[in-house]
Amino acid sequence: MSLLTIKDAATGAEELRSSDPDEIARALAPIGVRFERWPAADLPADAPAEAVLEAYRPQLDALMAGSQAGSADVIKMDSSLPQKEAVRAKFLAEHTHTEDEVRFFHEGSGNFIMHVNGKVYDAHCTRGDLISVPANTQHWFDAGVEPKVTALRIFTDTSGWTPHYTGTDISERFPAVTG
Repeated sequence: MSLLTIKDAATGAEELRSSDPDEIARALAPIGVRFERWPAADLPADAPAEAVLEAYRPQLDALMAGSQAGSADVIKMDSSLPQKEAVRAKFLAEHTHTEDEVRFFHEGSGNFIMHVNGKVYDAHCTRGDLISVPANTQHWFDAGVEPKVTALRIFTDTSGWTPHYTGTDISERFPAVTG
């Protein structure tokens, strides 16, 4: 189930908790984050990346036509991922990117947590969720201790994904909310 929590970054006081996709989209829109639900394709768990991309081709083509994005790929993370702790740690520290970070969750879940205007927006994304975090937005991502996610990544230039760390400890003070 998708979930959005919004907390005050100074006090930690919760200001919103919602699992309603329309309310999540409305709450994220003022900070420039796009959130929507797509129908999830019925594919076997071991479907190759090419099959996952092809299953979402109509949605991808429409999305990319309305943006500067030019390509997409599939990333799979699970508990068998070599050095999963190091991979997780890389994304847990607050950082920015020079281009939008767009993900569609085909399987599994993860949290995109944004730090904007004194608030912490924690979007727990699940199967069927599309999220687009604007370039230069302070954020971190957590796929969990035992990751299980298959996601489409949509991008213009992969060099825009290089993380630029802020050096703050806010991600330690606001761990991912999953329920």
